[in-house]
Amino acid sequence: MRSLRIGLAQINTTVGDLDGNVAKVLEHAARAGELGVDVVAFPELTVTGYPPEDLLLRDHFVLDNKAALKRIVEGTLRQAQGVVLIVGFVDEEGGEIYNAAAVIHDGRLAGVYRKQLLPNYGVFDEMRYFCAGVETPVFEIGGIGVGVNVCEDIWSSEGPTRAQALAGAEVIININGSPFHAGKGRFREEMLAARAADNAVAVCYVNLVGGQDELVFDGGSMVFDERGELIARAAQFEEELLVCDLAVTKEKPERAGDGAPARIVVSGASSSNNKPTVAPRVAEPLGADAEVYAALVTGTRDYWAKAGAETALVGLSGGVDSSLVAAIAVDALGAEHVVGVAMPSRYSSEGSLADAQRLAESLGIELLIVPIEPAHAAFLEMLERPFASGEGDSGAAEENVQARIRGNLLMALSNKFGWWVLTTGNKSEYAVGYCTLYGDMAGGFAVLKDVPKMLVYRLTEHRNAIAGRDLIPRSVIEKPPSAELRPDQLDTDSLPPYDQLDPILEAYVENDRSLEEIVALGHDEALVRRVMAMVDRNEYKRRQAPPGVKITPRAFGRDRRLPLANRYRGY
Repeated sequence: MRSLRIGLAQINTTVGDLDGNVAKVLEHAARAGELGVDVVAFPELTVTGYPPEDLLLRDHFVLDNKAALKRIVEGTLRQAQGVVLIVGFVDEEGGEIYNAAAVIHDGRLAGVYRKQLLPNYGVFDEMRYFCAGVETPVFEIGGIGVGVNVCEDIWSSEGPTRAQALAGAEVIININGSPFHAGKGRFREEMLAARAADNAVAVCYVNLVGGQDELVFDGGSMVFDERGELIARAAQFEEELLVCDLAVTKEKPERAGDGAPARIVVSGASSSNNKPTVAPRVAEPLGADAEVYAALVTGTRDYWAKAGAETALVGLSGGVDSSLVAAIAVDALGAEHVVGVAMPSRYSSEGSLADAQRLAESLGIELLIVPIEPAHAAFLEMLERPFASGEGDSGAAEENVQARIRGNLLMALSNKFGWWVLTTGNKSEYAVGYCTLYGDMAGGFAVLKDVPKMLVYRLTEHRNAIAGRDLIPRSVIEKPPSAELRPDQLDTDSLPPYDQLDPILEAYVENDRSLEEIVALGHDEALVRRVMAMVDRNEYKRRQAPPGVKITPRAFGRDRRLPLANRYRGY
């Protein structure tokens, strides 16, 4: 029996921070060396950060990325002797670029694998930038045949993993930048187990961790044996160096003949057999609500850190959405870096202001109170004559004036103190346009942009359960939702109840179901038509919304792209 000690370094890289990413790779490589690791793998496009998007169109960025890789190669002589590194980078040849993995050993670039299957759906645009690789080498590391491939390559049952296994690979190392959405971890695990068992190879899957703009990467790196049994798993949403001893029970294959994929010798026989074994770590995956909450905290924390912001400003209405956003901000940034502002109007209830004050006290954040009545009265006076001369929508414009005053105040405070505004709208509201341009949509980051309203309630209860108390006051959770822009207003005056609305939105927005299909799910036809029409006519609002954390399979923005000028109606 032969063995190989594998290290999976799920690290949090930053797009464009070439020096920082290089330093992080060498730091983890040194740790891997101290632990006797034979080969340590890093995530997809480690050097550039993921996804680098149109930075890839800049020739000097690609050249700088190759220079950074060279520093890693040279650094292994000082910091990681004897360890094989697999590092994601952008390869270039003849003016074409490739999403690639470098295989590095003792100051030498031993080989390169270029990604073959380029995703071009959802949030992925790889065909915009990269050419597909065509070669499928097998690397001999520690006397064991190792196939290296990149992310999408392993999702296809007939892809590079199959070719590498047939060419003598006994272990597959797959490096990833696989974005999170709720429930995706289970699908990954099932797919990887199938690849391992179907090809009789061990599969080592390393994933990126951290937030990058709208995307969040959840880590959860895994190792499967050749039977498809899970033998090691890293934590979600945390940097970790997962170390695992792989026992290879198959007989060593004969060298490939002419015409077979290349077999590149990287390092000699492993000394893992002479080391004390490492007990494999199998971290428990987070529950459904826990992983979504962790994703929101991670996305908010890293957006702030990587964009260079410090303090978040949250408009606190006393409602459940703004309360949850404030709690997430505190968990992401610390209470000392979060400021709340309550902006009561003539229609705000005493209970809402009291709830905002209780929340701020519970979270330990500063609260500013800036009544909007002087500005509201002035706006109504200025608009009295032009409003009286038209036949516009009765009441809606007057209501939205208040939201825009609040947006103006938030942005004024942001401008004055350098605070960045977190908006508080949820996916249900964005979907149907129950939000105000330049009002409650004004800000730098929309934490709940992809979180439906009913999930907002679940996440609020989840956060209170973590605290072991009503961190978010019970009165906030139990009051009927209201924008409080007119007397006795409720959300249900304008919208269906959220427990009816959210399933229709999921069917239409996330699953692209037709009118007939949604009605067949048990929904009222007139209601479905109404909701579909609301979604379609508010695309222009969503195009102007801030970025926000993606937590569903199909988020507004990068995932769902519809024309603004569009006359097609399927209802």
